[in-house]
Amino acid sequence: MNFASDNTGRVHPKIMAALAAANEGHLPSYGTDPITRAAQDRIREIFEAPEAAVHFVSTGTASNALALSLLTPGWGRVFCHENAHIQTSETGAPEFFMGGGKLLLVGGEGGKMDTASFAHALQTYGDASVHAGQNSGLSLTNGTEAGTIYSVGEVRDLSAMAHDAGLAVHMDGARFANALAAQNTSAADATWRAGVDILSLGATKNGCMGAEAVVIFDPAKSMEFEYRRKRGGHLFSKHRYLSAQILAWLDDGLWLELAGHANAMARALAEGLAGIAGVAIDQRVETNGVFVTLPQAAVTRLVAAGASFHYWPEPAEGDASVSLRLICGWDTRPEDVERFLSVLREG
Repeated sequence: MNFASDNTGRVHPKIMAALAAANEGHLPSYGTDPITRAAQDRIREIFEAPEAAVHFVSTGTASNALALSLLTPGWGRVFCHENAHIQTSETGAPEFFMGGGKLLLVGGEGGKMDTASFAHALQTYGDASVHAGQNSGLSLTNGTEAGTIYSVGEVRDLSAMAHDAGLAVHMDGARFANALAAQNTSAADATWRAGVDILSLGATKNGCMGAEAVVIFDPAKSMEFEYRRKRGGHLFSKHRYLSAQILAWLDDGLWLELAGHANAMARALAEGLAGIAGVAIDQRVETNGVFVTLPQAAVTRLVAAGASFHYWPEPAEGDASVSLRLICGWDTRPEDVERFLSVLREG
């Protein structure tokens, strides 16, 4: 009953097999090998973006921070939601790679900003000045840290506002596969056609060992990214091991199949929780995360039964009820969900 994170799960067997296959023989290094070229071409095909630059790194933090460094100079500022991963969980890496750039925080329910909150932030922080800095970018997370999604229309509206204000648009897609699997749309419609300039495409949370792609829809930025990636220590010499994961992950739509399963498990978990007395679902369940509040006594039973999860936020001593974040992964089983629910029903 591990619902702590989609980082805790296994590598999918097909991806592990692809790694083993890539381990045969000798291939050119630093991303000049045929596996890397094939993975790049596959991403271009899926995103219907034949000119896009595609580069691989091993962590989501590197993907986000390096992507954002392309958007802004060291005196620049990037708008993001106040609960965005780049703000709460990356130890200043975006600011470090941006060379001193700042993150400007925007509020909004369910982990999302909307056009009104973004407009208010744009008005609050005003135009560029030598004293305040230069507004340079907007970063959206899809799916969000609250398990919700931005619709294509919402991305389009926010991107249009950003572009009108002279800002480039980044999307943190650590769970982009989950967001896409939850919508009846294409990868292209959810990104560049809606105004996204750079996508951090996450695979690690969705069945890979450790592989992320930075998809730069303006290829003119490609060489700058390569310099920044090398200087930042994220250019792998044995690059084929990153690329082999991505290629297997995308093959025959595996990435969306895995994300769709994780989303389905979260929906099943939420539906079961909604029928248990004393339990409240705190956010709409749109991807693979369930945010729930329940009595402390119920949490104590779950811990005793071996369940893993994160408090969200950490409870204070003596709280009668606590909030949890429950994340489903590609390898979450229906019996894991049912066992979790059965422990709660026993009370």
